[in-house]
Amino acid sequence: MLNIEKRLENDIWNLILTGEIDASNSVELDAAISEVVQEGAKSILIDCAALDYISSAGLGVFMSYLDEFEENNVKMVIFALKDKVFQVFHILGLDQLIDIRPSKEEALKG
Repeated sequence: MLNIEKRLENDIWNLILTGEIDASNSVELDAAISEVVQEGAKSILIDCAALDYISSAGLGVFMSYLDEFEENNVKMVIFALKDKVFQVFHILGLDQLIDIRPSKEEALKG
């Protein structure tokens, strides 16, 4: 199960992910990101402190936005990944493509 909470704080969209992202609910993540982009988001912080699992489908959602965000100067930062979730990003080399920070404070500095 995945819960996504969206908050706008000082012109920065925060998506707070709780639970697990898999093939059955990755469309919810895609819809949430798409929604904040349509709202004109230029900065998106993805809070993963309560994310317990991510499948390749979930990773694919993040990857699908990289080119669009680069072209449109949208900054996306993922932060507070649990070790086991970070390892999935790291093993696939996605930590080299996606800005991942240890905390919200670090993400805001980025």
